[in-house]
Amino acid sequence: MILHAGDVGGQSIIAELAAIAPVRAVFGNTDSPGEPGLDRRLLVEIEGVSIHVSHGHEVGAPTPHKLLARYTADVIVYGHTHKPLVERVGTRLVVNPGAAGPRRFDLKPSVARMTVNQGQVEVEIVWLL
Repeated sequence: MILHAGDVGGQSIIAELAAIAPVRAVFGNTDSPGEPGLDRRLLVEIEGVSIHVSHGHEVGAPTPHKLLARYTADVIVYGHTHKPLVERVGTRLVVNPGAAGPRRFDLKPSVARMTVNQGQVEVEIVWLL
C-alpha cells in the first residue's frame, strides 16, 4: 500500500503509483481540496497499529510535538516540509517521507518504507537518485 502525504501533483501521479500498489492519498497545500481521490486526512489500521496521514500544514509549521499533540494515532505520517524525518517518541512514531518529485529546497528526493509486523513498526528513509 502506498500512503501519500500530499502535494500529489495531479491524477497522473496517482495513476502511476497505482500501477505499483493500491494508493491512499491526502491533499497538500499545492493540491485542490476537492480533487478526486485525495482526502483531507486518513486513518488506516494495519495489524492493530493506527496510522494517521495528513499533509501537516493544518498545524501551521508541522513539528513532531505539534502533530503528536493533535492526533492520537500510533504512527503519524505527514509531508509539507519535504524534509525526511523518522522520530520515535515513547511508543509513537512521527514520519515525514520527504518528497519523491523533483528536487526542491536543496533536499534530496526520498520516500519512506514502513513495515508493520506483528504490531511492530519499522521505518526507513529511502533516498532516490
